[in-house]
This record gives sequence, structure tokens and C-alpha cells, in this order.
Amino acid sequence: MREIWGSNLTLLDDELLRRQGRNREYMMSLQSKNLLMNFSLEAGRGNIFQDKVEAHGGWESPTCQLRGHFLGHWLSAAALAYHATGDMELKAKADAIVAELALCQADNGGEWVAPIPEKYLEWIARGKPVWAPQYTIHKVFMGLTDMAQYAGNRQALDVAVRFAKWFDRWSANFTREQFDDILDVETGGMLEVWVQLFELTGDGMCLRLMDRYYRGRLFDRLLKGDDPLTNMHANTTIPEVIGCARAYDATGDEKWRMICEAYWRCGVTERGWYATGGQSCGEIWSPKMELRARLGKKAQEHCTVYNMMRLASFLFRWTKDARYLDYMERNLVNGIMAQAYWQGHFTHGAHSDHPDRALLTYFLSMNSGAVKGWASETQDFFCCHGTMIQANAQLARNILYQDGTDLYLGQYINSQAQLIISGQQVMLTQKRDTLAGSFHISSDSTGRQRICDATWQNPHQPDCHVQHVRLDMDAPAKFRLFLRMPWWLKSEAKVWLNGQPVAINGKPGGFAEIEREWRPGDTLRVSLPMGVTADPLPDDPHMVAFLYGPSVLAGLCDGERELEVDLGNISSVLVHDNEREWGNWMSGFRAVGQKNGLRFIPLNEVGYEKYSVYFPVSGK
Repeated sequence: MREIWGSNLTLLDDELLRRQGRNREYMMSLQSKNLLMNFSLEAGRGNIFQDKVEAHGGWESPTCQLRGHFLGHWLSAAALAYHATGDMELKAKADAIVAELALCQADNGGEWVAPIPEKYLEWIARGKPVWAPQYTIHKVFMGLTDMAQYAGNRQALDVAVRFAKWFDRWSANFTREQFDDILDVETGGMLEVWVQLFELTGDGMCLRLMDRYYRGRLFDRLLKGDDPLTNMHANTTIPEVIGCARAYDATGDEKWRMICEAYWRCGVTERGWYATGGQSCGEIWSPKMELRARLGKKAQEHCTVYNMMRLASFLFRWTKDARYLDYMERNLVNGIMAQAYWQGHFTHGAHSDHPDRALLTYFLSMNSGAVKGWASETQDFFCCHGTMIQANAQLARNILYQDGTDLYLGQYINSQAQLIISGQQVMLTQKRDTLAGSFHISSDSTGRQRICDATWQNPHQPDCHVQHVRLDMDAPAKFRLFLRMPWWLKSEAKVWLNGQPVAINGKPGGFAEIEREWRPGDTLRVSLPMGVTADPLPDDPHMVAFLYGPSVLAGLCDGERELEVDLGNISSVLVHDNEREWGNWMSGFRAVGQKNGLRFIPLNEVGYEKYSVYFPVSGK
């Protein structure tokens, strides 16, 4: 099975396009000389004082041992964005940065091309404390290999291969036990890099490095069925396991797949997750099915969300299990979209004491009366700055998959895909029906309003996600189309083909299959009933979060609020609030039957407000 993305899939969703554009804006705003500064210092190139280069802050500061890591993320994001959109301006900036890295490599002796000194690796080999040098170096490799794979930059591949030779020689000097000690210091995704280089070059050196970077102390325990994760740093291990996933794709060796499946079982299936889909707290794995005591300020690290979604994508391609797609949807809506590029909307003189947009949160707080800790654009640069630009450079992913002549619609996101089935070009377009009926926007139009049946057919919020799917091709073609039936369905999904109802057999968390000879211009109308779902913590049924479809609803309050509910129907405590403005259905809710009013909005719409995700409930 392969994912349809890149130049073969065009994103059409307005909100995701806004975030994609904001991501590009941010990336282009960062000056190359600032991004390269730590590499130039290490190579002795230029004079930053003479050139008046202003150092970035946070982890990019020249005094931080992780300095320079962000540039690798930036190059990776640029390559992924170019692959998705064909953005030549962004590619030109990335190509120029790669050329400068090649000059740094030459000045360093022809191999080393890192923003930190070689002695850092000597230090960890001797057991001397130093902050994760291979984590930083992995980001450099990642940027170079992604530029080679997704942006066609041959110079980037040459620089990466030369750099890999240094690691091949250095890693050969240790026994297995000694190198296992080295691997205990965070390595990021070094294993994945060696696999990617092997895929790009076929060089046996990469196979040697893959073998050396096999982290047996983690992988072997997972294969035995042990739990090595509880209270351990989450994002140290996830990239290592993604390396295993990539190794399975590259070699077909079952041990790599077994490690990934064991990790998912240990980290997700047996451990549970917040209503958001996130799992970590303070960057560590919680005890299995015990989250009540971990509802703190530092829940749900952005990096963990991003990398677990990457792992889920591999597992879906191998298994065709729609639950992985459900997991990705939950984390996209309540993680990636809730933790970056927020934008407020103020009209008719309304204003806020806070900025009208924000960049990124390291964590997503789960404590009562929480606030999102928004980071600055240039003075923080912690790890999540990097995964933020990577995630938002590839928002058009996990939407459509192809396995032979079978198509799997993974996410209901407005998009247009071009693919080949049985030698014939097929275009699949999907667009959500807002069911709003009216397109009247009096503030910026002449007041024209289209009259249509949808306005009276839906007098109130329709509580349904309706997606239109159109298939265009030159001639009829027979194939199977699998439609994901989301976990959040409130009743049976309904499908119409060219206006006629179609019998489907699909349950929530699975697929509905339609097999036929498709004709040019065939259309599907997919109706997915949704509503409010009460989602308790796995270890406390009386501590509840609320979702509307896949979206977590945040209660706007400054502390813990207990809700009086019907324990037999907890979700009934929320009803639509301010359900429509002009021609748009709104996303707000309010709690009924309470001593004090309480409003809820989607978590990804929260900016600077105080909020709570979980509420203690009581009642009969």
C-alpha cells in the first residue's frame, strides 16, 4: 500500500491552507545567516561580529549544547513543502543553505558538518555529561537526506554520505556493550537516517550503521513483552522505533515490524491516551491506564504527537486497520492544530488584550484552568519548533491510500488527488458540504444571498459531517473504494451514489467497501452523523472530557468545575451555543443544568483563554 501525496494530492481545505501558508511565512522570515550561524562558527567561516549576525535564542543559542538542531528541521520542512506544493522560492532558499553546509564541511576537513564539535561524541563515549549530541546531529542528517529525497538536491546527498563515513569509522571503535552505553544517550532518529541513506544509495556502509544502531536494550525488551516505557522519556524512543518501521519497509526483515507493533501495543493499546490523543506528561510515558494523576501543565508534548502520528502511518499501511487513521485524526485536530498557528477572529470593534495570533506550545496543558504557553518566533527554539514546521509542511497527508486497484479514503479533508488505476488516470475530489445553505456575507458583499433548500432543511445545527466525493476519468473503471467509518459516529453512516442510496456495511473504527465499475463523473454523498461524546479517563470514569466529532471541547474557566450530569447520558449536559452567525454554523457549546454558566469551544480554537479539558462529574 502507498500513500497518495506530494504533487499527486492538492489540499483544498481553507483552514489547513491557512496554516500551511502561515508555516511558509514563518520559515521564509528566518534569515539563512541566522540559521547557519552555529555551523559557520564550528567551521570557522565568516565573522559573525563583522557581519552583525544576531544569534537566535533558546536551544539555538551558541552557548546551548543542542545548538543548530533547528536548521535540520527547517531543511526537512522545506523539502516536504516543496514536494507537496512545488514552492520554488522555498526550495531555492533551501538549496543555498545546503551549498553553504557543503562549504562548512570542506572547511571542517571534508566529512564533519555539524553545529557542534566532534569532541561531544568523544565525551559521551567516555561517559562525560553532554546534552544529546546525536540528537542534534540527527537533525542535520534528516534535513540533508530529505532534501535529497524530496527536493532532488544531489549536493545534499553527497554531504550526507561524506558525513556518514565519519560515523562509520567512529562507531567501529567500540564493542557492542560500549556502543549500547552510547545509544543510551538520546540519538534522535539516527537509525532512520541510515535506512534512508541506504534507500538512496544502496551503500553497504549504511547496513553496517543500521546494525550498530540497533538499540537492543529497548528493542529486545519490547519483543519479550516487557514494559520498558513507564516513566521513561517518550520522544527519545519514538524516533528510534520509526527507524525500525523504515527499516522494515527497506529490508522486509520481520524483526523490525515486530518491534514497531510491540512498541505500539506497549505505548498506546495497553497505556491509553487523553481525549486529545496525546499521552505523555512532562515528556514521559505515564503508567499503563493511569492518567488521572498526570493532568498537569506539561501534558502532550508536540514532538510526541508528531512522531506518534508518523508511526501510526506506517502501521496503517501494513495492516489497513482504520483505527490508526482514527488515531491520526484525533491527534491532528487536537494536537497539531491545537498547538500551533492559532489565529483569533475579532470583528466590529471587538479586540483582545492579547495578540491575535500565536506560534507554538511546547506542551498542551491538561490541568484545570490551564493556559497555553505560546513560544516566541526566534527566542526559544526548543524541539517542538522543529516538528511544528515539519508537521505543517505536510498537512496534505494520510488522506488517501492506494493498494493495487483498491483506494482507501483515510481522512475527510477537502482535497484533489490524481492517481493511476489499471493504467488509467483517475481524479478523486472531495469537498465537505457545510450544510449552511446561505452564503450571505453582508459586511464584504453587496448582500447577495442564494436561496436554496438547505436553509430550511437545517433550521438548527445539522450535527452531521457530509462529504462529497467525485471521481473523474476518461472511461469506466472497476475498483474498490473503502470509506473510513470514524470512531465518533453517533449512528449509522449513509452513502448516496449519484443521488441514490447505497447499502453499506461499515462499523465505527472500520471501513465501508463499495465495489463497482465507476463511471466518469460519479459522485458520492457520505453522511457521517456526529454529536457530543463524553470521554472519561481510563482510570477515572468520573473525570470526563467532551468531544464533538473528533474535536475536543475545552471548557472556558479559570479552575476546576464539577458538572452535575445525568450519569446515564453524560454527553447531554452540553448543548449548542450561539449555533449560527451570518451564513456559518458555529462551534460553541454550553453546559446546562449548572449553578454557573460554562461555555465550551474546540480546543484548537483556544488562544489565550483559561480552559479545562477534563471535568469531575456527579449526579444520578
